[in-house]
Amino acid sequence: MATAEQLKALLKSYSENDEERFYAVAMQVAAHAARQGHGKLAQEMRELIDASKAKGPKSQRGERAPVPVVQPRGELAGLLSVSYPKTRLADMVLEPTLRARLERILLEQRQREKLLTHGLAPRRKILLVGPPGTGKTLTARALAGELSQPLFAVLLDGLITKFMGETAAKLRVVFDALQRTRGVYLFDEFDALGSQRTSPKDVGEIRRVLNSFLQFLEQDESESLIIAATSHVELLDRALFRRFDDILEYSLPDEAQAEQLLRARLAMLDTRRVTWKQVLEATRGLSYAEIVRACEDAAKDVVLSDSDEVTTRGVLDALEARRGRQP
Repeated sequence: MATAEQLKALLKSYSENDEERFYAVAMQVAAHAARQGHGKLAQEMRELIDASKAKGPKSQRGERAPVPVVQPRGELAGLLSVSYPKTRLADMVLEPTLRARLERILLEQRQREKLLTHGLAPRRKILLVGPPGTGKTLTARALAGELSQPLFAVLLDGLITKFMGETAAKLRVVFDALQRTRGVYLFDEFDALGSQRTSPKDVGEIRRVLNSFLQFLEQDESESLIIAATSHVELLDRALFRRFDDILEYSLPDEAQAEQLLRARLAMLDTRRVTWKQVLEATRGLSYAEIVRACEDAAKDVVLSDSDEVTTRGVLDALEARRGRQP
């Protein structure tokens, strides 16, 4: 029978209308059944999957595919990119305290009307700090997915220019969009905007940009969620911190979190021969993102070798390769 992780993956892909993922997991369930000696069941499952695929995707059967309702236009097209994430908090491996704080943000957002009727404002200006690859950007995607809102990523290369006064003017355009279109707005690599005004490399234009951002952030009363993320919190101007409703700190995974991540990412394959203690020792110092990519590399090697069995050596090699790519 299907494993617990396979059943969860089936339900998740079905609820998100992700047919390609649904069929892939279903085929893995069939393969698992065959390994358990249920050959007839496995064959029947494959026949059902093939018959369903032959009908074509749902969008070709008279059912409407989801259509994005918001796209940045005009000047905004060079300042914002939009996506519609399906990510959920349940997809993330998080430290319990951090998960609780994110769930509190979601609760306040979902109950915003109740809070507003009592003169209270929900948390919506959030600063995420921590090393690269620890889940900051993924958190923005998860919050957007949980709230069924578009995720607008601010394009720094379009925002920051060398012309005096132009960056501040573009910032105003972004904050005007916050008012008009509710969504999750992500300022990634935020230290590019929020660096200390006393920095030795500081120039007048950067000082003006930061002052403009502080003013816009403080005055903003939109319904949008503002997420700023940085891997270099030490570079941020101290005046920024009191402008945010919440500051969330991210860190590298411990062994328990690394194991949870590894098992989840390799759940669709046979991991009975994996010596987890040895593998977990090899994850020390790696970020969540690096472990995920190592799992993907190990899984690809298994699939390309026409097998479904993951070995300790295969995972260790993939982790070591990722460690070698660290700066």
